[in-house]
Amino acid sequence: MTIRQLSETLINQIAAGEVIERPASAAKELIENALDAGATRIEIATAGGGKTLLRVTDNGSGMAPADLELAIRRHCTSKLDKDLLDIRTLGFRGEALPSIGSVAKLSLLSRTAEAGEGAEISVTGGKVAPVRPAAANRGTVVEVRDLFFATPARLKFLKSEKAEASAISDVVRRMAIAFPQVRFVLSGSDRTTLEFPATGSDRLARIAQVLGRDFRDNAIEIDAAREGVRLTGFAGVPTFNRGNSLNQFAFVNGRPVQDKLIWAALRAAYAETIPHGRYPVAVLAIEIDPALVDVNVHPAKSDVRFRDPGLVRGLIIGAIREALAREGDRAATTGAAGLMRAFRPETQRPQTPWSPAASPYRPFETAGAAAPHFSERQAGFADFAAPSARSEPAFAPPSTTPRDEEPQRHPLGAARAQLHENYIVAQTEDGLVIVDQHAAHERLVFEAMRNALHARPVPAQALLIPEIVDLPEDDCDRLVSHAEEFARLGLGIERFGPGAVAIRETPAMLGEMDAAGLVRQLADELAEWDTASGLKNKLEYLAATMACHGSVRSGRRMRPEEMNALLRQMEATPGSGQCNHGRPTYIELKLSDIERLFGRS
Repeated sequence: MTIRQLSETLINQIAAGEVIERPASAAKELIENALDAGATRIEIATAGGGKTLLRVTDNGSGMAPADLELAIRRHCTSKLDKDLLDIRTLGFRGEALPSIGSVAKLSLLSRTAEAGEGAEISVTGGKVAPVRPAAANRGTVVEVRDLFFATPARLKFLKSEKAEASAISDVVRRMAIAFPQVRFVLSGSDRTTLEFPATGSDRLARIAQVLGRDFRDNAIEIDAAREGVRLTGFAGVPTFNRGNSLNQFAFVNGRPVQDKLIWAALRAAYAETIPHGRYPVAVLAIEIDPALVDVNVHPAKSDVRFRDPGLVRGLIIGAIREALAREGDRAATTGAAGLMRAFRPETQRPQTPWSPAASPYRPFETAGAAAPHFSERQAGFADFAAPSARSEPAFAPPSTTPRDEEPQRHPLGAARAQLHENYIVAQTEDGLVIVDQHAAHERLVFEAMRNALHARPVPAQALLIPEIVDLPEDDCDRLVSHAEEFARLGLGIERFGPGAVAIRETPAMLGEMDAAGLVRQLADELAEWDTASGLKNKLEYLAATMACHGSVRSGRRMRPEEMNALLRQMEATPGSGQCNHGRPTYIELKLSDIERLFGRS
């Protein structure tokens, strides 16, 4: 078989299959080019979900006519010189524009600040037209029409126009979060416009533009560093969670990435605080020496590889858990908002203007009698006993229990009532708190058990006959290197020949168990992440189950001192804002919220 050189057009079409998978991929590449050119305003226009039209306009540095000719040639770039380990720009491969031009109708219109006029070049299915003069503002306009017209088979793999437009919107949102100093405008064929005004150095304001104002009220700031790696950003309180991972954003040196190590670390950081099937909301930015991270893993540049993945993973988990311990017992403001919506009368029944004549409730007058003076009406209320909010007499009579105002100064206030033997109502200085007593105490018991679990080695039970597990030699090496860690958790293993380990002890808490299956799972974890958390997770899951069965049950009547003691323990326990299953343990209502319910503000 004769070997022959492929044509430049065919080479670019092959590259386009990796670099330009869909219209959103083209949009990402063009926006990155605009940002690398120093643009402070980027406008993106689309039609047909980006398949018919994709136009990106920026006010960056622009290109000279000679640069336009090189820009559409493969592996021509201004962003990389010699060192592939020192990449400080978003783009660097020089593949995007020639790849787009090989499968679409591409045109570039550009002008530098020093030039009196602009220049334009076009590429249609790989065929390049000469550069020609053209009127242009400073910056660059890149227009892509009929994407994949030259490779029609690729069109069959694209999704609907709405799905493709949504993917482009997601790209713009990620770029907007990464670069808050840049104004982004996205317009589509349905005449809708998505605009993100520049917020300068206020990254949280930009994040609020993208994720909504609720995130700003429920975000915890992250700022930690370890061995030259810095992690900044914001993480939502555990009770502020979502049904999918679309509200999780990660950036490495300003580059939006989709990295499974980062997502796994994020899940681990929120373990036991968010229900299964729910996802935290977070924006994480990692700053690291470019020599310690490889961004040249894939032409799309969305995957990265860290030289020390364990360091990055540990930094993410430690920083988020420390932040949650510091502020994570806050209840999400969305809980109060939901309670407000439930209380609002207009959500229950239609409203009609109140008429004294038509109303059956006329407490201030009787038939044929004039309404008394206001002072007389006011005095009349003293004749009626005020109804109590308590369904059961959970408190001792006021004469024997003096009202203590001091606990109100605590974050969760002073207990005032117990409703339906399950909900504690506490009064704070500026509102009230409703606590689920079972969920709250469950969390307290679990944290106490987990602290005891980590404070001393876990009791182990010896096996009468050691269980031999055959594994690849590399897995055996990794397991034995973590033997001391496993021993503290009650799992005793040792080497048994070149391709096997012997299990001599298992954690007593777990009782009868599939020890061989556990060891294989730990070996897989070590191979993937260089950390074995599966055993600790099993022990903590058991502790959570025991805490659930050992905590204050719903339906138990509590004394005032018990309720206040529970509130004080919650304030002192990290993560007490949600139970072991991730549900909120309390909801807070401010006085301003209550006054709105009664139309007083």
